Amino acid sequence: MKKFLFVLILIIAWGFFSVFPSHDALRISNYALTEAQPISEIAAGPKILVLNYHQVNDSATSLAVPVADFDSQMAYLVDSGYIAITPDALLSALEGELELPPKPMLITFDDGYTDNYENAFPILQKYGLRATIFIIPAFVGKPGYMTWDELKEMEENGITMQSHTLNHIALEELPDDGLRVELLNSKRMLEEKLGHAVDFVAYPTGTYNLHIAAIAKEVGYKGAFTIKYGNVDLGSNLFALERVPIFHTATTMKDFYERIEYRQNFEEFGWIKK
Repeated sequence: MKKFLFVLILIIAWGFFSVFPSHDALRISNYALTEAQPISEIAAGPKILVLNYHQVNDSATSLAVPVADFDSQMAYLVDSGYIAITPDALLSALEGELELPPKPMLITFDDGYTDNYENAFPILQKYGLRATIFIIPAFVGKPGYMTWDELKEMEENGITMQSHTLNHIALEELPDDGLRVELLNSKRMLEEKLGHAVDFVAYPTGTYNLHIAAIAKEVGYKGAFTIKYGNVDLGSNLFALERVPIFHTATTMKDFYERIEYRQNFEEFGWIKK
């Protein structure tokens, strides 16, 4: 029986990695397969889908989801009964203070590109969807990035702005003082410019370690997002929250469906949440 389960896990794992771009597969190495931990730890409570986008335009880069595909993806989510929530609602649910709808999701963007305002924003409004954008304050207003006025307009219409550090430097390469500058100064600048608390951060390139997570908590964040693939649920680390990265591929829509479908399967086979 154990041999059968081992073979089954390997077969599913092969299918899982086949739908990921090679660089993405490398980034999920924080996960490890082991003998299944008690399923109740990850199965109980809400299962929250957190999508991770970067750009929405018709260029050929892997980070840029074509505009028509993004529209189709949002339509699919709405038609499938997903309800868009905020990071605050996600946190409240994980802390047992809020009951979420049956199919909660969080739509997130990293970096704050201009096309988020020009292309993604109208589509989100079309479908009545909330979203969260993780902003790099030092990049705001530079060519290719949104302005403070655009960020404020989006916030007035259901789009939440949170932190993506001050300069988007690889955090694992910084000393502790540098980590605090990147994490704390980003938080402070966004709060000053936007006039509200900034409680969440997305790690640049999704990479982190437990020491970085501890400093993020120390400087005042309530949670942090990675690009680890999977659900957010009661087994998640609040400072290593999972997301489902969405890329432009040769079969973008097919890959979109598969990424959403596969995220549950692997947790049931014992992905460790760290």
